[in-house]
Parts: sequence; structure tokens; C-alpha cells
Amino acid sequence: MRQRKNVDVSSTNNNIKNNLKIPKTPKNNKFTHPLLNNNVFYLCLFFRFINAFFVQTYFNPDEHWQALEVAHHISFGYGHLTWEWEKGIRSYLHPVIFAALYKVLAFLNLDKPWFMIRTPRLLQSVFSAIGDLYLFKLSQEIFGDSVAKFALFAQLTNWFMFFCITRTLSNSLETVLTVVSLYYWPCIRPSASKISRGSRKWGLAIAALACAVRPTSAITWIYIGLLELYLTRDKLKFVLLEVIPIGTLILGLTFLVDGWMYGTWVLVPLNFLKFNFLSSGGDYYGTHVWHWYFSQGFTVMVFTFLPFSLAGIFKSKQWKLSGLIAWCLGIYSLLGHKEFRFVLPVLPIALMFAGYWLATIGGPDKSNGQGKRSPSTHDGCSAKLQLAILFLAVSNIPMAIYMSMVHQRGTEDVINYLSVEAYNGKVKSVLFLTPCHATPYYSTLHRNLPMRFLDCTPSDEKGALDESDRFLADPAGFATEFAKNWSIPSHIVLFDYQEKLLKDFLALHNFGEIKRFFHAHFKVDREHQASVAVYTRKGQ
Repeated sequence: MRQRKNVDVSSTNNNIKNNLKIPKTPKNNKFTHPLLNNNVFYLCLFFRFINAFFVQTYFNPDEHWQALEVAHHISFGYGHLTWEWEKGIRSYLHPVIFAALYKVLAFLNLDKPWFMIRTPRLLQSVFSAIGDLYLFKLSQEIFGDSVAKFALFAQLTNWFMFFCITRTLSNSLETVLTVVSLYYWPCIRPSASKISRGSRKWGLAIAALACAVRPTSAITWIYIGLLELYLTRDKLKFVLLEVIPIGTLILGLTFLVDGWMYGTWVLVPLNFLKFNFLSSGGDYYGTHVWHWYFSQGFTVMVFTFLPFSLAGIFKSKQWKLSGLIAWCLGIYSLLGHKEFRFVLPVLPIALMFAGYWLATIGGPDKSNGQGKRSPSTHDGCSAKLQLAILFLAVSNIPMAIYMSMVHQRGTEDVINYLSVEAYNGKVKSVLFLTPCHATPYYSTLHRNLPMRFLDCTPSDEKGALDESDRFLADPAGFATEFAKNWSIPSHIVLFDYQEKLLKDFLALHNFGEIKRFFHAHFKVDREHQASVAVYTRKGQ
């Protein structure tokens, strides 16, 4: 959008265990019992529900315009479909999940503003909790119980994971599917003999589903697939009896869903590949330098966990998983258009390595030669661990709260306000004089009223300015020309920066301010948008 990757496995594992200063956990204390795993899941689910309520800010247009808006169109027959759906480069597989939720709300007569605004993120929080659980289980299988607990701590306290994972972005679901699938791949585990024969098939099916949701997820699974092909003994069976049948089945299911929803046969992955890779269509939304993920993007996402993650990578020597991070960052770096969310699927892996390092500094030291631990050494380790945890919590939690509840909240608040006003019959039509896709739309308003925003569909003519660009270049001139043929709206929404330039225009057409919402303390990618104002015609 506009505002707008032949080794002796058992021997290696034994060396890691011998060098790691974490005692083996007795079998009867392992968290492999279903009830204990359920407790971890319920903890994560409760946390993610709270997480979902904390998230009240606007991050990326796709959260609404490529998921909820499409779902609303499916369920209620109205809602804006962006140009991507006309070109057939988006799959309906992700939006139909939320369309089903909307159908349930409508059936129960709960499609009221409060539920329409909050339940989609609550549903995503269920998926997120599953991802948290499987990161715990994956860490447990590779490193043991202590690392699993610290990996879960890192996952739950990392600011960007808190900020992003309960949002209804396809990247959020892709991240969950990636973590779940990794758990089932033999090539990722220290010992493939401990895994059931059907495990890899589950891993393949979930990986294929991730690719169906987001075709770029293939970047992850090309790496994992080649690694599995290299390490497995039954290479022909893997390719002929697993990859091809399972991949064909999932692709066929996606093909049927998209064909049904589009009303014609559409091969979404091919169209997606043509636009984003073969024609560099994504560059229309901005480009970054090649090293952006390494120097800024992924570094900001990992944040203060970064030194712990790097230390964990080198200490653990789990090069297969660290190689996956490097592979994804490297491949995505080749693309001109870059966004934080594109590399979200490998963030949990980086946090798992941070958990590994925390476990090493928190574990009891080796005996002092007399079968007893050295108290001073152990106390020193505990002090280091406590200091590390305090540092990570103090640096991440305020950041998570600020970004989730304060920064760029105005565009969410304004449409939430209008949805309540529309529900009470006080809104007849709305004009958004903002950069395109700056707010949620019908999926939040949930009233079939005339609404208009400034279009930013990519033009076939190179260098041509869209409506949004022309408005930002000359707000007063654009608005004056636009008003010659408009149907006068009951409400106008605009940022304070353009508001200052449209004072005369608004007064001329008898519009007055009725509500203002704080938006941001600092600018992100354009002029500072401090607040969002709502204007209505006087006397209405």
C-alpha cells in the first residue's frame, strides 16, 4: 500500500549440550505433558488478548484495506476493494477468515461498533498465542526447557512483536504459520529420529499454507526445503511423495477459493510474482538502500534484544536457524521496496537465540570440583540475569505501549468516532482529504454510506501523479477543483497540516470543526501530522 526474505547432527547436538552450562532437566520436569503445554498456551492466550486491547494505533494500511475491508465486502456486500483485487495479485484465503467472523457477529446481532472494531484483533490474538506456544515448543526441542522459558519471555516482551503480531496483517498470520511449520521439520531438530514420520508432512502442509497466504513466504521455505533435501536420506520420496502432492493440494485449494471469490480462474502467486518481482511494481510505494534491513529495519525490530540474539547465535552454533535469518534478510534486501513487516516471520527465531543467551547466563555454573556449586559464581550469574531481564523489560515495555497506544492513533480514533456517530444516524457521507488509505474504512464504519478518499492506484504512465499526490502538492488548488463536481459531504476528515492550508476553502463551504484527535508527536515519512480533524457543515 501507499503509506506505505554430510553433517553429524547428533554429534553437533551433543557438543552443544556439553558446552552449555545448563543442567539437564529431569524427564519428569519437562514441559512435554499436554496439560503443561496447555498451561503455556492459556498464558499466551491471556497475554495476547490483553495485547490486542492495547493496540489502538495505525501501522500499515494493509491491516485494514487488504484484510478487513475485503472481508467486510465479502460478508456485507459493500466495502472498498483496492486495485490489487482488480489485478488478481491478492488471495482471498486470508480475508475469508475474518469474513467468517463477521458472519458470526451478524448472525448473533453483534455487528455493533465495539465488536466490529475489536473482535478481528482478538481473533488474531488466538493465532498469535498458537505461534507463541510453538516457539516455546520449538525452543524446547532444540535447546531444552530453560531456553524455552526465556525464548517465550523474549517473544512476549519484544516491543515490535507486541506492536504487530495481533494486527490483522497477512504477515502476522504468516509469522504464526512459519513458527508452527518449523517445529515439524526434521532438518531443524537436533535429532530427526525423535520425530514421527508424518511430522514433515504437517510441516510441508503448513508451509504451503503460509505461501498461499503470502507468496513471498516461499523465500523462507526454499531455504528450509533445500536444507531438508540435503540432509534427508529419502530424497526422491521427499520430492515425489510429499512436496509435489502436498504442494499441489494446497495450491489447488487456494486456486479454488480464489476462483470462487474472483468469479474467474486466477493464479494469484503468478500475478503476485509478475508485479512484485518481474516488474518491480512494489517500488511504486518507495524504495530503500540495499542494507536497510541490516542497518535499520530488522535492527529496530529486534531492538535491545539484538546483542543477546547475536551472542546466542554464536554461542549455540545453530547455524541452520541463524542461516535462515541471514537468508531471508539477504533475499529481501535485493528488493527495492522494503518494510518492517516483510521480515516479521524470522523475528521469533532471533528472539529464540536471545532466550538461549539469557538461559546460559542464568543457569548454574559447573561444580567447583567438590560436587558443590560455587555460591559466588552462581550469585554472579543470577545478578547478571536479573540485570539483563530488567534492562530488556525497561527498554521494550515502554516502547511497546507508546507505539501501540500513542503514536499514530488519530486515524484509528477518527473512524471509531465516525462509526458510533453513523450508528446513531448522525453521519450522511464522508470525504477523506488525507493521503490515501490513511484510515480504516467501511470495515470499521459498518454503514453503507457514501464515502470518498483520494485514490493512489499506480498509473501505467510513468511519472503521472495520482489524486493523493496532487492533493499533497497543492491542497487548496486540488480541493477547489474537486469541489466543482462534488456531492457535498456531511463530514470532512483531514490532517492538521493540510487543514491550515484549507481554512478558506472550509469556511467558503460552511464547514466547521466538531472533533479533533491527537495523532503523533513526530513525523514518520512526510510532514508532521500532529492531529486529525473532523469538519461538518454548520447547521446540520
